[in-house]
Amino acid sequence: MLRVIIGAVLVAASLAASAGEQPVSSENANAMAIARGNACMGCHAIDRKLVGPSFQQVAEKYKGQPQANAQLEKKVKNGGAGVWGPIPMPSHPRMSDADIKTVVAWILTGAQQK
Repeated sequence: MLRVIIGAVLVAASLAASAGEQPVSSENANAMAIARGNACMGCHAIDRKLVGPSFQQVAEKYKGQPQANAQLEKKVKNGGAGVWGPIPMPSHPRMSDADIKTVVAWILTGAQQK
């Protein structure tokens, strides 16, 4: 059984290396897990518009704005509408402030998968 697991890990690692992919950083993996666990990925994708803008579009829109983190943290917590069109973003009152800060920081750095 251990040989099968080791073999699978080696195959996966070689496929990732051959595709030129880097391992997902622990910070990015944590932020993605938080986003998935709080239904963010139901409306947002990293690199393309779904119901709401892509995370990369959000990063571009708020690039260089000193209050971006605070604005987006508030938007995630309380919800809102009108910035990206008529479909409102629901509030996430049960999402911890620490998780919101982690996801917003990740989004504003371009929401990299790698």
